[in-house]
Amino acid sequence: MRTTRQVFLAGALAWAVVGAPASAGNDGDRTGTIPASVPSDRPTWSGEDGASGNPLMTAAAIRAAAADFPNCIERMWPLAARRGVSRASFERLTAHLAPDLRIMDLLDSQPEFTKAVWDYLDVLVNDDRIAKGRAILAKYDKLFDEAERTYGVDRYIIAAIWGVETDYGAQAGNRPVLTSTATLACIGRRQRYFRDEFIAALDILNRGDVRPDKFVGSWAGAFGPTQFMPTAFKRYAVDADHDGRRDVIDSMPDLIASTANNLKKAGWHPAETWGYEVVVPANLDFTLAGRDHTMAIRDWEKRGIVRAGGGAFPRPDDRAFLLVPAGVQGPGFLMLPNFRVIMRYNPSEAYALAIGHLADRLRGGGPFVQAWPRYERVLSRAERLELQQLLERHGFDVGEPDGRMGPKTRDALRDFQVRIGRVPDGFASAGMLERLRDGR
Repeated sequence: MRTTRQVFLAGALAWAVVGAPASAGNDGDRTGTIPASVPSDRPTWSGEDGASGNPLMTAAAIRAAAADFPNCIERMWPLAARRGVSRASFERLTAHLAPDLRIMDLLDSQPEFTKAVWDYLDVLVNDDRIAKGRAILAKYDKLFDEAERTYGVDRYIIAAIWGVETDYGAQAGNRPVLTSTATLACIGRRQRYFRDEFIAALDILNRGDVRPDKFVGSWAGAFGPTQFMPTAFKRYAVDADHDGRRDVIDSMPDLIASTANNLKKAGWHPAETWGYEVVVPANLDFTLAGRDHTMAIRDWEKRGIVRAGGGAFPRPDDRAFLLVPAGVQGPGFLMLPNFRVIMRYNPSEAYALAIGHLADRLRGGGPFVQAWPRYERVLSRAERLELQQLLERHGFDVGEPDGRMGPKTRDALRDFQVRIGRVPDGFASAGMLERLRDGR
């Protein structure tokens, strides 16, 4: 005999696949109402294969996993029980869950992996966000003072994360976190990762830290103005206002302190910056670029690298790696340990660069000195996937081709550029794709 949840899901799933709205249901708790699984104004799933090419992202695989959604939820009950969630709570919290398949389209189109770095920065570091960030810093000055004293984390970095993640709360998302994490835990290419997020989300609701009607966020399950994933909330959230709840949605003391604690626990170096814009000579050995090669800044200087705009590096013994996101044609950056800490918040170099740059602008710094190669045509996701596949055919290791230009793909491209006598800057230009297509 099927449970009440399975009966509900059998009907709700059919509606979710064609895009009709799922009804909201009361959770039976005085703390609030669990939001609707799929709001009626939400775009529906395209019904197409994902752009990543992952077998779990084919339309057929998505449909099959969606059909198994009730069973998938039930299989996670033992994991929830080990977290102290009672069977009654599990039934109550999952009774009306139905998959939000639109998330499958979003999973393969994150902007930090699909936009040119300069377009990404244009969206996230602009006059409007700088003005809003400075207003936030002034409004909560005492809370930022306390966070800096307690955690040793730069206020401008905290404010920049707030600005980049949600435009200071304006774009925090309205998808139910439980629905998003359940969908991703059962469907698509990152199920193992999101199983932990789903169980953590159940635990958060079970403990009462967040009201169910407030527990909404991004399609990936991040919530609050600085976008905590459920597992990160469990590890880092603090009750700074001492009201008995860790509330990173509506409590500004909890939000600022929890974000600072996250960065501190990730290894933030107090009183240090994230990195420097630098001028990179065209004759540099670009095989030294990338996160795997660090050396003292003074050693980078010996290789001809200078700080953009002139001036000395304040700490020449600091160790840094060289990032050249647009190759020899664009700005270079020497990245310090705090840049890696930012990447633990979101593992994208473009994201971490946006955070660091917005923080500098909030403290009064200017725009980047050097121009981006905006004349370069940005490769589409399909073209980047093709580039990876062609590199593989040429004998270079790119890992699993996924259409993203990660460190492994850039290293492989550098090796190819060395083979053909080009500057090995790892920049995936349209010209490089054509050379790979030509087989030479």
